[in-house]
Amino acid sequence: MTAAIEVQDVTVRYGEVLALDGVSLRVDAGRVCGLIGMNGSGKSSLFRTIMGMIRPDRGRVRIDGADPAAARKRGRIGYVPQSEEVDWAFPVSVRDVVMMGRYGHQGFTRRICPADRAAVAKALERVELTEYADRQIGQLSGGQRKRAFVARGIAQGAEVLLLDEPFAGVDKRSEATIVRLLKELAADGNTVLVSTHDLHALPALADEAILLMRRVLLHAGVDEVLKPENLAMAFGLDVLDREEDVA
Repeated sequence: MTAAIEVQDVTVRYGEVLALDGVSLRVDAGRVCGLIGMNGSGKSSLFRTIMGMIRPDRGRVRIDGADPAAARKRGRIGYVPQSEEVDWAFPVSVRDVVMMGRYGHQGFTRRICPADRAAVAKALERVELTEYADRQIGQLSGGQRKRAFVARGIAQGAEVLLLDEPFAGVDKRSEATIVRLLKELAADGNTVLVSTHDLHALPALADEAILLMRRVLLHAGVDEVLKPENLAMAFGLDVLDREEDVA
């Protein structure tokens, strides 16, 4: 069976800096996979490589058997960025942000059709943001902003969804909503890869987890990955005594 995400022996360098060192992993369709590691462990580089935004120095990536750049062009990959990557002052509404997910369906003219409006309305309803549709995106709370970008991926019809720190700065209601949505998307056959420092959220969210430190240290069930002796391989500390430093 073809994996939804397959990374084979991927190495990425930025000059003399080794970001990823022979990374191999496989995530099947219908799974939620957590990606955990320290800052600088290569999580963002791995995301960009999976998205086709970085060409690896060695190895290859396949999204459902296809080249990642081609999969991204076809709208098969959705991305929920970290808050720091977004200009929240930009004058676009929540509806506009979600409509961006429909660009791949609109052709060069970017002409919005009834199907686009229906997909956006459905996505906003699913993330419980219908009443905020006309609000400028920067006026939302941290959790609402994350939900808006999840809605963009839903409207896009992405089969693979990558989320970079979706629980950072998020209230408990939004966290619960995002967890529920991601599990629903996986139950529908989509694949979700979530980079997070929030280890407490992983058991309720993910089916499996990857421990990364420029290479894959462990890829297993969440309970196995979260064992203190395994976390210590990546974080280099006694997580029993200092769990708050990595959560």
